[in-house]
Amino acid sequence: MLVKVFGSAVFGVEATTITVEVNIDKGIGYHLVGLPDNAIKESSYRIAAALKNNNYAMPGKKITINMAPADLRKEGSAYDLTLAIGILVASSQIKAAEIDKYVIMGELSLDGGLQPIKGALPIAIKAKEEGFKGFFLPVQNVKEAAIVAGLDVYGVENIQEVIDFLEGKGTLEPTIIDTRAEFYKTLDFPEFDFSDVKGQESIKRCMEIAAAGGHNIILIGPPGAGKTMLAKRLPSILPPMTLREALETTKIHSVAGKLKEAGLMNQRPFRSPHHTISNVALVGGGSYPQPGEISMAHNGVLFLDELPEFKREVLEVMRQPLEDREVTISRAKFTVTYPSSFMLVASMNPSPSGFFNDPNAPQTSSPHEMQRYLSKISGPLLDRIDIHIEVTPVPFEKLSEEQKAESSVDIRKRVTAAREIQTERFVQMENIHYNAQMNTKHIREYCALDDVSKQLLKTAMERLNLSARAYDRILKVARTIADLEAAPKVISSHIAEAIQYRSLDRDGWLG
Repeated sequence: MLVKVFGSAVFGVEATTITVEVNIDKGIGYHLVGLPDNAIKESSYRIAAALKNNNYAMPGKKITINMAPADLRKEGSAYDLTLAIGILVASSQIKAAEIDKYVIMGELSLDGGLQPIKGALPIAIKAKEEGFKGFFLPVQNVKEAAIVAGLDVYGVENIQEVIDFLEGKGTLEPTIIDTRAEFYKTLDFPEFDFSDVKGQESIKRCMEIAAAGGHNIILIGPPGAGKTMLAKRLPSILPPMTLREALETTKIHSVAGKLKEAGLMNQRPFRSPHHTISNVALVGGGSYPQPGEISMAHNGVLFLDELPEFKREVLEVMRQPLEDREVTISRAKFTVTYPSSFMLVASMNPSPSGFFNDPNAPQTSSPHEMQRYLSKISGPLLDRIDIHIEVTPVPFEKLSEEQKAESSVDIRKRVTAAREIQTERFVQMENIHYNAQMNTKHIREYCALDDVSKQLLKTAMERLNLSARAYDRILKVARTIADLEAAPKVISSHIAEAIQYRSLDRDGWLG
């Protein structure tokens, strides 16, 4: 008897429906075809044990299973439930007249229980697009899949619940999630708030500008100056995510199997990988590509603490994603693309000892050590960072103040107002939403300078020997400063402030 059951495979952040054809005929054997990986090939042992422990059995006949399309690589243990149900129906141990109306996915334990899967959200989206009635999956994943309206999503704990439902004996109810209610559930008080930061007013100003325009930023200062403390608070002043951004971000975390809480993500991600991270872990990839840290930070913040401690080749692979805001991973037979539109926040000591240019600390690093330390960061990478700012230690008088500083909520209001100006400005443009995403054409249009501003920028370019890319960065930052003031045009004061935020271009830093 031939039966067709439906599962799904995830490539990148999109799903593809997989048709599992199960045929049982005379003879003996178990033949699984259609480019399954080892985890799928081993499924026969898990399925046999799960069926036996639930009073069913693997038929002692010739079982042939084809996973179509046959030229598409399938991976993972999430097809266990799909194969098991197909075998039971094909061997007439259960009757399921409407089996072709459902997508079925789940990893089986030996007792028939189900373990969570990756990519439940994109699978549910694809199932709805292709007109399936419902989706069976482990109960641990049900909230993320139920975000998709118009699809009956059933969270099950074991294979018996699926069997009972298909035979008309069960009383499973689909999980219903109010997507908009989930999206608008926000934290009234952020975990990390700028009101906890004493002093550092100029640095807070930089963080506000960076958040308002989506600019990359690097903080340079000695140990204990508060670089990490400031970076962790940046997400608290970023504008709230839109529903589209929330769905994009949730899909990526779903594919990676790293959703901390089931359901829609409504807080911007903050990723802080260790400096020992590999190229693949940072940008994504592997034999079966998975999203890396830069994609996990999509629509949020990627914080690289102690930037020169990262391997140079690891940092260099970020250059293209920083420009294109997506990363493409190519293999011999397929290519996947992951979105990676993130704000890069980096921190570094000014020297190996950490106290270069500090008049109150001895200089313990030789010129050779300094050059070797700073050479780990390439000029092209620094050019892609819009704001360079020095962070100095906070004096005792500021630390001992009892008065609370300005809260993240207040700063966020100004940032959101500036972003709204940018949203209106770029409303006709598909892939541009804030100033950091502008290209040369947009810079010429929206950052036109008067004669005074041009002369000021020309002088700075000549004295600091800035690159053409640095020129564009200064104009973008100046445009954001103008937006924070709701100014229609960029003027010389905006240019002057933006030039100040190129610390690493000055003599004495990188030679």
